[in-house]
Amino acid sequence: MAKTKFDPEEQELLEAYESGEFESDLGADRREYLTKVAEETFKKDKRINIRISSRDLEALQRRALEEGLPYQSLVSSVLHKYVSGGLKDISANKSGQGTR
Repeated sequence: MAKTKFDPEEQELLEAYESGEFESDLGADRREYLTKVAEETFKKDKRINIRISSRDLEALQRRALEEGLPYQSLVSSVLHKYVSGGLKDISANKSGQGTR
């Protein structure tokens, strides 16, 4: 396995963390806010049922196996990335439909 290369700033942070010298500058309010946001992001409180082709389901299951997670988690992650803007429909851009 190849060793990860770090730039000088990353190396300094890693060394400070490993030596126990790293101190977070997050205040209690900011830490509480970020904790709440993270919990809300991963809270799964709704269920959906969808129909997809067996071919697509098998492909999803293979990809999930490669990623080492349940296929439902992979589907949920992909949907979350799409609705939050982290995943774009490249086929729309190819046909010129995704640009304005």
